[in-house]
Amino acid sequence: MIASLRGTVVAAMSDRVVLEVGGVGFEVRVTPGDRAEIGHLGTEVIMHTHLYVREDALDFYGFTVGSDRDLFRLLLTASGVGPKVALAVLGALTADEVRRAVVAEDAAALTVVPGIGKRSAQKLILELRPKLAGAEADVMGGAPLSQVREALEGLGYSSGEIQEIVGSLPADARVEDNLRVALKALAQR
Repeated sequence: MIASLRGTVVAAMSDRVVLEVGGVGFEVRVTPGDRAEIGHLGTEVIMHTHLYVREDALDFYGFTVGSDRDLFRLLLTASGVGPKVALAVLGALTADEVRRAVVAEDAAALTVVPGIGKRSAQKLILELRPKLAGAEADVMGGAPLSQVREALEGLGYSSGEIQEIVGSLPADARVEDNLRVALKALAQR
C-alpha cells in the first residue's frame, strides 16, 4: 500500500490534483477543503493517500491530514459506501463532525452529504458506531448538539441553516445555552 506521496503540484482541478513524484505524475482525488489547502501549482505537498484498487482502475485518494485518511478508510468498511461517497462525506463535514454525528447517532447531520438520505445515514451510524466507540472521549459532546438540531428542526428551520449554526456551537455547552445562542443567531439573519 502506498501510504503517502510527497511531490510538486503540477496540475489542479476542483476535485483532484496531479502530484509529480520523481518524474511520475500521480492523479490524486481530494476533498474541496484539501484542494484549497494545497495551494497553487508548483507547491510541494505531502498527501496521505489511500490506493483504491478496482478491476479497471487504480485510484488515489489523498488527504492533507492522516486522520482524515484513516476516517476515509473506516467509511469504506460500511456496506454501500464506496470511495466517492466516503470522499463526499469528508468534503461536506469535517472528520470531527462525522465522528460526533456517528457517536451521537445524529443522522440529520449526515444527511447534508449529497447522496446520503436519512435511511443511509442511519445505516452508516449503525455500522460505524461500534468501530468509533471509545475512539475519542470528547466526541460524546455531540449528543447535546443533536438535541439542539432536533429542536431547531421542530421549529421549522431548514437543514442548511441548522448545519451552519450547529457547526459553530461548542459541544461542551448545555443544550439550553446552545439553543439560546442558535436561536439568537438565526433571528439576526
